Amino acid sequence: MIFIPNTPENFILLFKTFKGTAWIDCRCFLRNRPINKNATPVDLSRLKSPQNEENTNQCPPEYIELLETKRYSFNTARTYISMFSEFARHFTGKPLIEIDELDIKEYIHAIVKQGKSGSYQNQVINAIKFYYEQVLDMPQRFYEIDRPRAERKLPSVLSEEEISRIISVTSNLKHKSILVTIYSCGLRLSELLNLKITDIQSDRHLLLIRDAKGNKDRTTILSETTINLLRKYYLSYRPKVYLFESPNGGRYSCKSVQSIVKHALSMAQIDRPASTHTLRHSFATHLLENGTDLRYIQMLLGHSSPKTTEIYAHVSTKSLRGVVSPIEKLKIEF
Repeated sequence: MIFIPNTPENFILLFKTFKGTAWIDCRCFLRNRPINKNATPVDLSRLKSPQNEENTNQCPPEYIELLETKRYSFNTARTYISMFSEFARHFTGKPLIEIDELDIKEYIHAIVKQGKSGSYQNQVINAIKFYYEQVLDMPQRFYEIDRPRAERKLPSVLSEEEISRIISVTSNLKHKSILVTIYSCGLRLSELLNLKITDIQSDRHLLLIRDAKGNKDRTTILSETTINLLRKYYLSYRPKVYLFESPNGGRYSCKSVQSIVKHALSMAQIDRPASTHTLRHSFATHLLENGTDLRYIQMLLGHSSPKTTEIYAHVSTKSLRGVVSPIEKLKIEF
């Protein structure tokens, strides 16, 4: 019997050596350990309601139960369930256990031909692998499914003048407070909706973000301007638990915030593509252009890797403004 060290290099070498020849049971190398063990438990009962039946009726109950057990975030779970249900619906009449690697590759190829993004393709692969490798605890038999090349797109950013226009044209106090909070604190949409009144630390000029992406808590800056606006908003609307609540109580909806941003962009006569997340991108870019160190921006945004934050260095135009094109040194007459 031959033994080799269990190293990442040898792990890759095994797959290269036996590719197309034999399956490798990866459970000996990678254990299916629960993730986010310190995360807040997630309730997926909303995804099992009648109005969501179309997205869940093809998804095995044990699939949803394991997502809850492993404490996947609600948004990730919803995406996985929707994508796996679509996958199962595609193979209606064929038991899931009989679907092989060739079937999956053909399904992924069909998605690519539909024009879906690389990110969407990756999510589909993850949703499928979750069932076979996590729910059924099968070997990582689909390891060799090709992943799309990573996309490197620069985020859409609005100028400081455009941000000012968006806020100025919004007359509704609640809507204005939502726009200002997202931009001035650099929030994701889900983070805004999950904000509670108790998360505001006005004496320290900090905002506590609980259970953000990756189930991590963090703090971000809370400016004096934002504090004053939120005080005015609170006295007018008197929310009970969440900072921004629907008219009937409970969290404000995603669609409502998206509609607010869309209407503000229209009123400000901004035709370029932009969304709620554009306000977060703009927050980071404007901080960088005003001299804030990337490490602080990474902390405020809650990025795990500095590489994610570095993309704003490619978006910022401040460093380019002093660069003179070599054509200016040429004596060209027009």
